[in-house]
Amino acid sequence: MLANPNDLEGAYALAPRDPGAWVRALNLPMTINGADASSAATSSVIDPCREEAIATYPEAGLEHLEAAVAAAAAAFPGWAARPWADRRAAVEHFADLMEAARMDFAVILACESGRPLRWCLREMLGAVSYARILAAIELPARDLSVAGLRAQIKRKALGVVGAIAPWNAPVILAVAKIANALMVGDTLVLRPSPFTPLSALYLGQIGRAAFPPGVFNVITGDAGVGAAMTTHPKVAKISFTGSTATGKTIAAAAAATLKKLTLELGGNDPAIVLPDADIDAVALAVLNTALANCGHFCAAIKRLYVHEAIYDEVCQAVVGLAESVVMGDGFDQAVTMGPLQNRPQFDRVWDLFDDAVGQGGRVLTGGRRVDGPGLFIPPTLVDGLAHDVRLVKEEQFGPVLPILRFSDEDEVIALANDTTYGLAGSIWTRDIDRGVALADRLEAGTAWVNQHGAFTAALPMPFAKESGIGIDYAEYGLAEHTRPMLINARL
Repeated sequence: MLANPNDLEGAYALAPRDPGAWVRALNLPMTINGADASSAATSSVIDPCREEAIATYPEAGLEHLEAAVAAAAAAFPGWAARPWADRRAAVEHFADLMEAARMDFAVILACESGRPLRWCLREMLGAVSYARILAAIELPARDLSVAGLRAQIKRKALGVVGAIAPWNAPVILAVAKIANALMVGDTLVLRPSPFTPLSALYLGQIGRAAFPPGVFNVITGDAGVGAAMTTHPKVAKISFTGSTATGKTIAAAAAATLKKLTLELGGNDPAIVLPDADIDAVALAVLNTALANCGHFCAAIKRLYVHEAIYDEVCQAVVGLAESVVMGDGFDQAVTMGPLQNRPQFDRVWDLFDDAVGQGGRVLTGGRRVDGPGLFIPPTLVDGLAHDVRLVKEEQFGPVLPILRFSDEDEVIALANDTTYGLAGSIWTRDIDRGVALADRLEAGTAWVNQHGAFTAALPMPFAKESGIGIDYAEYGLAEHTRPMLINARL
């Protein structure tokens, strides 16, 4: 174990001299039934800062999926029968173990994601917080008695949950799935993205000290393993975070066995800036959600609508922050932005940018190809685009942001809602009542006022339109991992 830092910046002094060698030495196996699970097949993890293999990991086959599901199914009755307090203690212990190993996780994340070490450590602190918040929630039975009947509705565990985690925030989103399922008595098989498997494998390692064998299993695998999970007859629920296209495929495949689903999918989230907005706050939100983390955030600002009265000032403020970003290796303390995580996403973002410029877009900053290795795209702002240009209509999931001018509130709300997505959106104004009224008109699961991307496990995350199915976090997310049961007795 590496020593733990006291603060985000202190992490750099504690990082190993050769992070890649340190990660390779871990030689992380899969976890099935509380024990190591190996495979004759291996795959490589690519360092996006250099586009070179940084480590290998065991590549799961269908036999590993079968073993993991069997272990989870066997462990389910005993785990579900445990008192709620016992499961809470186990999840809290898991949070303690993550906190103790947060520096290890941060190094692993920085290696496989390319993000600055401070961002990776921040994700780990968030994951610990999410686990603790969800562990504190209970779902008590509700009395529904009426005259002559004693009725009670309870929440019962489902069984085995198949969790498929994404590459953009591989630990915190996996931990939310783990805590949701295990707190209510389900058992779980986690399959991470093939782009970021190492952090999930490490979760499996430390989870062995918190949970009985079979309760929490981690396997790897390609899309074929994920597809087999969605049709497996012993998997009662799929919890997936990823693209809308993949979510639709999962929903179709899961329909054959009527599995329960929580699908957190894509977004094309608008931020609407009114004339009286705090311009510095807007610019900082754009930097933190849409640019500095390479746009790798499901609810990032992906369309910035700015009132014409302050359009130039907002553009100037955002450009200034964008041009202050330092790109490079995530283990360099001066670096504030890493590369895009993988080559397919890198190519897609450039394709959207090239199309936007070809459609008359004006580049305010960025937009240049970077010499040398690595999947780097500088923070890029484009204005002068029509609403039907792909960069405006599609989810870019990268640090290329369209800025659009508006003058009429009704028109901009209509444009913001003119999308198949409905994950989130925000309104920026010093008039809170006005902001709340406009936020209520957004067709989104979450609408913020004077903030963006402000998620916490203590508040629910609903989905709208093609941005998902179900609801995550808080008691709502736990309830999604249960089935209701009514007990009705005649007196």
